[in-house]
Amino acid sequence: MLTDLLLAIAHHLLIFILFAILAVELVWLKRDITRDGLRRLAKVDMAYGIVAGLIVIIGVSRVFFGLKGYEYYVESHSFWAKMVAFLIVGLLSIKPTLAILAWNRRAAREPGFLPSAAEISGVRRYLHIEATIFLLIPIFAAAMARGY
Repeated sequence: MLTDLLLAIAHHLLIFILFAILAVELVWLKRDITRDGLRRLAKVDMAYGIVAGLIVIIGVSRVFFGLKGYEYYVESHSFWAKMVAFLIVGLLSIKPTLAILAWNRRAAREPGFLPSAAEISGVRRYLHIEATIFLLIPIFAAAMARGY
């Protein structure tokens, strides 16, 4: 019972942290970004990946070691909808991560390099779509917790 509680707490906190990191990325990725801003953005994006990985580990642990049991999750349509939303968010995060890494590599080689407004706008579009789909995750989680 304590294990289930601790896993649930960790899972929920990590989800909130992940959304906060996504919000920080949106705020920091702006047209007038500096080289220092690019470096900070790369660090926060790395944190995003680490937290997402922890969410997967804790989530899988909840499925196998939580009170509801494996069968509850695998038979829940809401669970699978939540997984699909999380997967889509993860897939959408690839392009921004690759862009941020490429920008930082290029900035290291070319002292005056900063991404163009169009490049920034394109990555921001992905982040906005990610954030929008991310909002489905707690909706599906609430439905799942109530047996839908």
